[in-house]
Amino acid sequence: MSNALLEYLNNRLGKKDVSDTGNNIPGPLITISREVGCSGVKLAHKMAASLNQKRLGPNWKVLSKEVFFHSAKELDMEPEKVRRFFKYSDNYTFNDILNAFGNKKFKSERKVIKTVNEVIHTFAEEGFCIIVGRAAHIIARDIKNALHVRLIAPCEYRIKTIMHNNHLNREEAIEFINRVEKERKAFRKAIRKEAPENEIFDICLNRASFQDEETIYLIEQAAEKKNIFKDYGRHIDFY
Repeated sequence: MSNALLEYLNNRLGKKDVSDTGNNIPGPLITISREVGCSGVKLAHKMAASLNQKRLGPNWKVLSKEVFFHSAKELDMEPEKVRRFFKYSDNYTFNDILNAFGNKKFKSERKVIKTVNEVIHTFAEEGFCIIVGRAAHIIARDIKNALHVRLIAPCEYRIKTIMHNNHLNREEAIEFINRVEKERKAFRKAIRKEAPENEIFDICLNRASFQDEETIYLIEQAAEKKNIFKDYGRHIDFY
C-alpha cells in the first residue's frame, strides 16, 4: 500500500502507525457477513460500544461504507464511483466502466480491486475493528486473531426489518433485498475471484432467534473462546 494511503489512515485514526497494535500481532478483528435485513451495521456499532466498555486496548471502530471512502482517497475517485464499479462485476465491459467513471479518471479493474483489498486488509491488520460486509472474512482470512460471523434470518423477518428501517412497502422491500443481495454477490466475486464457493464462518446466528443484546453476548463469547484477544493485554471476562 502506498505511503499516501498509510499517511491518510494514520491521520484519520490519530495513530502514529496504523499497522502497529503494540505487539505487531495483526488483529484482533471481528468480521460480520450478513443477509440483507439483518441490521448488521447497527448491531456492529452496539457491539463496538460493548467491547469499548471492557477497555481492551484502543477503542473498537466499525467499518463498512468507510472502506469505499478510504479506497476512493487513494484512487483519487469519488466514493460512489468506487461503489458503482463493483455493481458491474458480473457483466461489465471496458465501455461500461468508462461510461460509469468518465474517461479522465478511469482506473483499471485490477487497480480498483487491489486498492480495496489493501484498504480492508490494512484495517484488519491494525485490529480493534469490526468490519461489516465488504468480503472482509475472505480478504482477512489469514488473520489468526479474528472471528468471522455470519448473520442470517428468515425471509419474512428480513422483509419486515427492511420495511420498518427503510419506510418501504412489502413489494419495495422485497425488491430492495433482491437488488442489494445481487450487488453484494457481485462485490464478493470481484474482490476475490478465487474465493471458494463454500465460505467458512466461525459462527452463524439467526437474528430472528435473538435480540441485539443476546446476539452481541453470543459473539463476544465466541470471540473469547477462540482467544482472539489473548495477545493484546489483560484477559477480558465476558461472563
